[in-house]
Order: sequence, then C-alpha cells, then structure tokens
Amino acid sequence: MAGSKTRSTYRCSECGWSTARWVGRCGECQAWGSVAEVAASAAGSSGRTTAAPVTQAAVPIGQVSAERAGHQRSGVPELDRVLGGGLVPGAAVLLAGEPGVGKSTLLLEVAARTAAARQRTLYVTGEESAAQVRLRADRTGGIHDQLYLAAETDLGAVLTHIEQVRPSTVVIDSVQTIGASGVDGVPGGVTQVKEVAQALVRMAKSRNVTVVMIGHVTKDGAIAGPRVLEHLVDVVLHFEGERNSRFRMLRAVKNRFGPVDEVGCFDLGPDGIRTVEDPTGIFVERHHGRVPGTCVAVSMEGRRPMLAEVQGLVTLSPAERPRRTTSGIDGSRLAMVLAVLQQHCGLRLHQHDVFASTVGGARLSDPGADLALAVAVASAHFVSAPPAGVVALGEIGLSGELRRVRDLPQRLAEAARLGFAMAVVPADPGTAQGVRRTGGERTVDGMRVVEVPDVASALRALHVDQRTKHALEVVE
Repeated sequence: MAGSKTRSTYRCSECGWSTARWVGRCGECQAWGSVAEVAASAAGSSGRTTAAPVTQAAVPIGQVSAERAGHQRSGVPELDRVLGGGLVPGAAVLLAGEPGVGKSTLLLEVAARTAAARQRTLYVTGEESAAQVRLRADRTGGIHDQLYLAAETDLGAVLTHIEQVRPSTVVIDSVQTIGASGVDGVPGGVTQVKEVAQALVRMAKSRNVTVVMIGHVTKDGAIAGPRVLEHLVDVVLHFEGERNSRFRMLRAVKNRFGPVDEVGCFDLGPDGIRTVEDPTGIFVERHHGRVPGTCVAVSMEGRRPMLAEVQGLVTLSPAERPRRTTSGIDGSRLAMVLAVLQQHCGLRLHQHDVFASTVGGARLSDPGADLALAVAVASAHFVSAPPAGVVALGEIGLSGELRRVRDLPQRLAEAARLGFAMAVVPADPGTAQGVRRTGGERTVDGMRVVEVPDVASALRALHVDQRTKHALEVVE
C-alpha cells in the first residue's frame, strides 16, 4: 500500500492564487515576489468522498419561510437606502474604505441606533481599546444599555463573546485585525482573513445574526486581502469621500438582497456622522446675481439625481503651452469639450489657460455634465453670464451634437423641485406623456425646458455665445 505523499504548491500572499511551480509574478493580481512555497498533504489514493449526514432535509422552495430574512431598519436611513431596506438577519456585510473616511464612526452610529431600538448589539474592536471607542461614543451620543463593547483580536474570543452576549447584530472593526489560532500566517494575511471570514459567515448563517465587517483597502482603492473575501459575504459596500471635505458617499458594489445602483450621502462632523437626504446644497452655490463662468449640471449617482455646480475660468496664458487644470472633473473630458468648442463654436482657447472645477468637492464622471462644462467655459471666455436658475444637461459628441442622457425625466423633476426655472437639454423628436410642447420648448412641472440639437445652439439659447459690452451687474 502506497504511503501518503507530500506535494508542494506555490501561493500568492496577496490574493491567494496558487500554482504548481514557482513564478516571479502572480498570475492573478500581477504582484511581484509574492509567490511562495506552501506544503499541502496529498489526497488519499482512492480519491473518494464519503457521504455525510445532513442537518436538515431538502424541501420544496415554496415551503421555505422567508419571514426571518426580511429587511430590518438600521436606524440610519441612508444606509437602509443603499441596502435596499435595511439589514437582513443572517447576512454578512463588508464595509471598505480608505483610512480616516469614517468607517468606524458610521458603524458605531449603526450599532448605537440598533441598540436604541432594543436590539442587542455587539461591537468588537481590534484596532482601538475599549476606552477609545467609549470616548467616541460619548462624543456622538452612542451610549445605550443594549450596546456591548469588546476589544479582541482572537477569533475564538470573538466567537465566545457572541455566544455569551447573543446579539442580533455584530460589528467587527476590522476583519484584518482578527487572527485565528492554529492557522498559519499573521492577522491580515490571505490564510488568516479567509479563515476568519469563513468562521464569521458560518456563525451568521447558523445563528441568524447580522455581521458587519470593516475591511481595509490597498493604495489602489481595492479591498485588501484575498478576493474570496468579497465572494464569501452577501453585501460589499464602499465608503468614500475627499479628505478636505465632510461629505461622504456610500455605494453598494455587491448586494444579494437589494439594488447595487443606490448611493447614500453622509456628513462627517466633529459630533459624529449624519445623513444628508438632500445634498444639492453642498454642491450648488447660491449666487446673489448672474455670474459668468458658472453652470449647474444634474448628474445621476446611482438612481439619485444630484445637482452640482461647474465653474470655469479662462485667462490669457503667459507660457507657450497653456495649462488645463481640473478639480472634480476628468481632464480628458475637459480636453474633448475644449476641442469641440474651438472646432464648432468658434472659441479660440489655444493661448488661454483653462481651469474647471466643481463646488463642494463633487466628482462628476457622468457624461451628462458635458454641456454644463461647455457652458461654464464659454461663459468665462466671453464674460457673459447665463440666465439665473438654469441647468444644462447633455453629452457632447465630437461633431458638436448633443446626445440624450439616461433618466432625463428624473433629472428634470429634481431641478424643478429645487426651483430652477429653465433647463437646456438635447432635442428629442418624441413627446413625453403629460408634457406640453411649443416648438423647441416644453414645460415640466412649471420649468421651461429648451431643446437644442448641438452645443452652438445651446450657447445661443443661453446668450453666452458672444462677449458682453457692459459690466456685470451684481445684486447686493
């Protein structure tokens, strides 16, 4: 009878990819020098797997009760919006984000709101001491009798706390700091993260407990650790925001219980984190008069329309190569818009520095903001302010035409709700139900909507296609 043999395999310490021979570069994550040899016992000579007793017999899917898997409110409306209604019992949720973005503050708020609803909650911290978390809870008003706190870094101790407290929700801060005894590697390594995540997911499913884990990210913004971590959990959330801004956005990357095209808005302040149900005021500056070089766009963040002000500045350049500087706007989109303005609208900007920015730290990646960017630059160049209370929507093509954008009715409805009087949009030969048309104009919820076929027509409709001869009047 042949004895058992030991074979060697090679595994990447960054992503867990394995191969039969050593290579200098991982074939999965492309990291250099991360593949090392690991020993694994070979399978038995028979290669057979024996049948095991089942814990519960299989039943028709129609007889399975779905009552225990319903959404439960977390007490944070914007989080419930992203999750599709709330936290699901037995679900494993992974929240990732850059250091200092407010992940721990957000989940401490969730734990406090859950505890305030008389649901026992356990907050496990592996990065801070219990006293440090208590200080943050005092500052944010998160002290409740049903909120339990434990500072642990050992997986066995964490499972023991869960057994003793018997909570309905468990927060792990963070999964990379928890280590499992008897498993090779240090906490945060591939093997350790997989073992810890699998144990927590098994516990969540068996006890019908909601587990929310904080995950670290790499310098590229990807979730640190093996990719299998994202496959194990039910929900993957990304928490993001600029360091010099208090505004934060929560996005769902994976969600087995709801949509993945919703976003949540938060305001991170010294007294904790608060939900922002109407973020338009952060990204739109209310001017007292008409100001050249400004225009408002309506972008779609998931299924939520958000208004953002685009500002442009055009000055004569003292250098041979003019500068093109952006903040919150993709530089390649600005270069394309400038080329279209020069080719099809007669703007000569080859000797001018052009600066384009957004208000409040907003990041515009929606092509529907192209027209607002073009109007802002043209208005700054001609020193001609567009009419007050105007929004511009449309994607610009290289031939100067305007293309329709998705969810246009929702964008127009949001602009009308916020009191804007006029919108410039791409022309559409169709007629929407409930909209009165008069030539190239129509009315939506009392807001005048002007349809134009190209960028040049949009600039003429807004009277920013030529330089004004009088000084700008500023209303005090």
